[in-house]
Parts: sequence; structure tokens; C-alpha cells
Amino acid sequence: MTLTKSLYAGVVSACFALVAWPVPADEDDIKIVASFSILGDMVEQVVGDLATVTTIVGPDADAHVYQPSVADARAVAEADIIFVNGLGFETWSDTLISESGTEAAVHVATDGITPIKVDGETDPHAWNSLSNGVIYVTNVAAAVQKALPEHADEIGANADAYIAKLTALDTETKSKLANLPENRRTVVTAHDAFGYLADAYGLTFLAPVGIDTEAEPSAKELAALIDQLKAEGAAALFVENITSPVLVQQISEETGIAIGGRLFSDALSERGGPATSYLAMFQHNLGTLMDSLAREPAT
Repeated sequence: MTLTKSLYAGVVSACFALVAWPVPADEDDIKIVASFSILGDMVEQVVGDLATVTTIVGPDADAHVYQPSVADARAVAEADIIFVNGLGFETWSDTLISESGTEAAVHVATDGITPIKVDGETDPHAWNSLSNGVIYVTNVAAAVQKALPEHADEIGANADAYIAKLTALDTETKSKLANLPENRRTVVTAHDAFGYLADAYGLTFLAPVGIDTEAEPSAKELAALIDQLKAEGAAALFVENITSPVLVQQISEETGIAIGGRLFSDALSERGGPATSYLAMFQHNLGTLMDSLAREPAT
């Protein structure tokens, strides 16, 4: 069940009425809030130990349907800098930020990225292209350098080293996926989160659910996808870390297409998992895709 905007605003306001905000112990301690785990990791890579980074939507959590807590409201109220993804990803963030009364500067990490459309809607999952990831990092570094000019060189060096790793992985990804035959380039995931990856690396992603995990496919839409897959085929199906595997399992049972593993789409993994950073997430997804797509189909 989704709260209406007015009701949600009332909940947030009530949270602030109930909480006594402590005065920060150190006025020079820079506090940064990032809206979700992937963006939070990018920020941490850039700032190092120069700031405290708090992430609102944590690992293995779905930002599409997230409802902020009192602790989230407190973090936003006390923040000096706030980073959001933008492109309509965090439907709850505007209300949370406005109701908090925060004086923090709010920065949109996707500024400068050309968005793609899925069924007429803007796709917010821009981080699933590594070249876009470089833009995220560049935007984060610029914002933090402005807030901490005395550490601008260190922040710039952190960003440059991180961008070099992203660029190298981008080159590796293009090289590995370029060798796939055309009949091994179509895959199915739980929701439409990989449009940028598809565009960047020459793949086709199909999904029973659109860009928002809160939506559900109609029986007619699901049947049409299953019929399409029976007629045209797909190299593999993949479940996601933030969604139920039920729909993908149903598609697998009705089409005979094997489930190739689990991809991380909108969130990192918990500690000890295979995707505890943005780089590790992309490496895991690439390896999982290649394990299935490069495998010769059963005869």
C-alpha cells in the first residue's frame, strides 16, 4: 500500500515533532547523505575519510517503494550535502527533504546524463552504464570540492583513480560482450532496470514489469511476453536482488528458458555478498551474464 503525498508529508512532519534534534558535536564534521546504496558507495569512494556518509536506502532494499524512517529524517535534517539520483528514481525524496527543514545543498548525480525512455517513461537506472557512472563520480567530486575547497586536490585524486577503474571495467565489458553471437544477446529480468546497460553494450533486455517495481503486469501482458519468448527465444532469465523471483520462475517454467543467476539492479548486496560496491556489482553482473550468454544452448 502506498501513502499519498499529503499523508506521507504528515507522517514526516510527525516524525520531526517527536524527535529532539541534537546539536552536532563538531561543526567542522561534514555530513553527507546519499539516497541509495549504489550512489552512497560512489560518494564514499570520492570523499574517503573526509566526511561521514549516510545512505538512506541500504543494500538489498528497493528504492522504488521505500518509506523513509525517523532516522532517515534526522540524517537529512543534519546533513551538509545531499546527493540524489534524480530522473524520478526517489519518489519520496522531495517530500523528505522539504519537510526536514534541512539547509543542506541538494545535488542531482545524474546531471549531464541523457536519459532513455522505457514505454514513454524516463528510465532512472542510469548507473547501469559505466560511462554514466563516470558522470556520477564527476558530479559528486565537483560538489564535494566546492564544500571542502581545502581538500580539493585530494578529492580530485580520489575521483581520478576511481574513474580510471570504471573506465577500465567499461573497456573490459565492451570487449567481452562484443564477442557474443546475435542469438545470445536477449535476456529477461524481473523489471526494466537495465536499459542503459543494453544501450551501452549491445544487449536486449525484456521484463514483465516496467521501470517501477511497484507495478504488476496484467495476465494479458505476462502471457504476451511468454508467447514472445516461446516464438523468439532468449539466452537466459535472471532474477534480481530487490524483487521476488516468482515471475521469473513462472516464465522459466512456461518457456523452458533457464534462470542464469541473480543480477544486482537497484541496490548493492549486504556485507559478505558479491556486490558490496558499485565496481563489485558491475563485475558480478558482467560475470553472471557472461556465464549464461557465452554458454552454448542445450540441444
